[in-house]
Amino acid sequence: MAINIEVTKGSSENNVSVLRRFQKRVQGAGVLNRVRGRRYTERIKSENVIKAKTLAYLKKKAETAELIKSGKLVEVSRFAKKRR
Repeated sequence: MAINIEVTKGSSENNVSVLRRFQKRVQGAGVLNRVRGRRYTERIKSENVIKAKTLAYLKKKAETAELIKSGKLVEVSRFAKKRR
């Protein structure tokens, strides 16, 4: 959805007033507000992406549990306080 804003310069009009008119039209059209509103929003992830990520997480969790059971990996508590 593109919005084209066009301003033509009159014969006796200076550049500053043309720029001011252009800025007013851009502001009135709400172009900048829309762009700034979308700036930090993330797209909704598709179901396939969510499922793939969940399966990868579960696979990694199972592998880690297997390594801990076999004694190849030491289980570390996430909330253990470190001594200095």
